[in-house]
Formats: sequence, C-alpha cells, structure tokens
Amino acid sequence: MTTSNAAAQSSPIAGQIMVKFHDDRAAAGVLRQHGLSDGASIGSTGAHLIKVPAGKELQLIDALSRNPAVEYAEPDELVTAATADPYFPRQYALQNDGQSFTNTASALTVAAGKADADVDAVEAWTVTTGSSTRVAIIDSGVASDNTDIAPKVVARANFSDAATGEDNYGHGTHVAGIVAATANNGIGVAGVCPDCTILDAKVLNDSGSGSSSRIANGINWAVSNGAKVINMSLGQRVSSRTLETAVNNAWNAGAVIVAAAGNAGTQAQIYPGAYPNVIAVAATDNTDAKASFSTYGAKWVDVAAPGVNVYSTFPNHPFYLGTQNGRSQGYDVASGTSMASPIVAGTAALAWSSHAGATNTSVRANVESTAENIIGTGTYWAHGRVNACKAVGCVQP
Repeated sequence: MTTSNAAAQSSPIAGQIMVKFHDDRAAAGVLRQHGLSDGASIGSTGAHLIKVPAGKELQLIDALSRNPAVEYAEPDELVTAATADPYFPRQYALQNDGQSFTNTASALTVAAGKADADVDAVEAWTVTTGSSTRVAIIDSGVASDNTDIAPKVVARANFSDAATGEDNYGHGTHVAGIVAATANNGIGVAGVCPDCTILDAKVLNDSGSGSSSRIANGINWAVSNGAKVINMSLGQRVSSRTLETAVNNAWNAGAVIVAAAGNAGTQAQIYPGAYPNVIAVAATDNTDAKASFSTYGAKWVDVAAPGVNVYSTFPNHPFYLGTQNGRSQGYDVASGTSMASPIVAGTAALAWSSHAGATNTSVRANVESTAENIIGTGTYWAHGRVNACKAVGCVQP
C-alpha cells in the first residue's frame, strides 16, 4: 500500500484537531452530532481547537470536512525546533561568518577571519542599532537568568504545555541572543540588532515540541504586542490552513515574518517557512557555502544567512539541549537554519529602524534585494546571503 508524501510525513497531535466553520453559530450543533464540544479559538485565525478521542482524529476530520457548515478541518501538526546536528563539539569563537570578535565595555573589536562571509552587522551599527524595534521570538522561551538577553524581553507569554514560561529547552534563548544580545556590556556576545527588544512567545515545550495551534496563538499575540518582525526557528512537514491564516493575518497587520527553511538537506518544503508571506532562510557556513544540512530550493527559499557554529546565549540553568547534548550553560555554539533565521530577523529589524516610512513590504524587499550574490544564489536560494550593512544603507568596508 502506498500513501501520499504529505500523508507519510504528517505528524498530528493526538487528541485534538483544528476546525473552522463558515458561521460559528453552527459550531455547537455540528460538533454535538459527533459527540464533541466546541473549543478555544486559535488566535485571529477563526479556527477552533477541538478535543477528540485519541486515534479518531483523521476519521473526525473526514466526517467534519463533508459538512457544508465546515470551512475546513485539519490535524494540529507536531512542530519541532529547526536545529541541526546537536552533538557537534563545543567551540568558543564566533565562526558563523569567518570573523571573531571580542566584546568589551568600550568597543567591539572585529578581527579578520578566513573568509568575507559575514553579514556586516558591525558596519550596519554605524547607521542604527535597532532603536527598540520589537522582534517576536516564537520558540521555547527566553531564559530569565542570562543577563545578556533577559533584560531585552519586554513581554512574555506561554502558549506551550510546559508548566512555566521559562526556557528549559535552550533553543529560544539561543535564537533570541542572535537577534538582540546586548552589545558593549563587557560580557558574552552581541546580537545582530543589539538595541532591539524581544517579545517572548513560548510555543515549544521543555523538550522542544509544540503544535500548529500554539504557533498560531503565538503569532497573534506577537502582532497584538507590536511586533515589527516575527522569527520562527521551527517547522512542520505539512501545511496547515490555520497556521497559514495566522501568518497572513500577521503580514496584513504589517509584520515582517522570518522562518527557518529546515535541516533535511533536501528541497522538501517546511512550514511556516514555505508560505509566500514568510522569508524562508537557508544556512551557510563561514566560507559562504551552503551548510550541508540546510534545506534549499530557489523556488521557495528566499535568502541565506550564517547558520554553522553560531555563538550565542543559553540559559544559566540546566536545560534540555545542555543535559542531552553537552551544551554549556551561559554561552555556546549551535548550528541549523534555526540560527540563520534570527540573523535575517535581526537584519530586518535594523532595516525597519533605518528607513523613514518603512513598511513590511519595503523592509522585506530591502533585505532581499541587498543580499550578496554568493554561489548558490538562484539555485539554493532566490536572493543570496543577507547583508545588514547594505540593508540599512551604510558604507561597506
């Protein structure tokens, strides 16, 4: 027996489905016919999260989909963090761009490396450092005990099934630090957009998994709290109408949306990255080559950014990626399109703050049109490896 590729790759959450009705007034009656009760709304998507008997998800989706009162019914897909090769050796030099830096209270010293494969963020800071632009990190949370990133968080919300909003997985803290870790404070690292602020939407639990509905709720919350840029270093293997609606609502509300392309090393599409209103990001290494693990394909992957051995913040308490994979508390490297995506999100935030009258449409066009035409452009990704300096209009080194 054969199945479709989408069906083979589907990973639905047991015991719940997502349903949208043409008219919510019909919801209770339709659901009652199947022994179900109405559930919570999912952000601004119009869909509802409906509890169902485990094992009956697909059967009920099929039955509900045939009812003319139902616009659609679909699984609530499993979502995981987009981190590649979590067992790579620890390293302590910033290697994502062929350069190294020493962050001191007085200056950020940049040393030339082996390749000019960086995004020229330091040069971009001569124009802007972010001006408190709000970047939403929809992930596993941002640790409250790392002083290089915790003070940048201006609002927190927990949409996961974890008991608290603390980042006990580690992924979200690493991603947030890449965007907005404090520069020139005498400790740790500097983010691409060091004066940006962070909206912390925890949608992944303490083992790094979540669902389509939780992400949709996180997106809606981020927009409601003034996010100019939304970063999602996560993905699911099949599309979701509910998740796409949340993405489109955020775009229509004026946010730039950035997501990891995935780490399968193939051209298989990952969502939300593959949605048209999302900037999908592949990963490069410190020689400007495509990372071996990075998903690719110029038909849907928009840009690339460094994603190999990126040094950033981690929680200062025990966390899953540390206890399972040998990460250091405080700071360490990680690889994946998860790390490339926040570099692009930080670049987009810098562009927001440097152009008068900027809109999400102009910021996205600016980030993509100024990307470096490296090898693989037009094949692996559409526009090239991002360059923050060009995106903000500074003078290149």
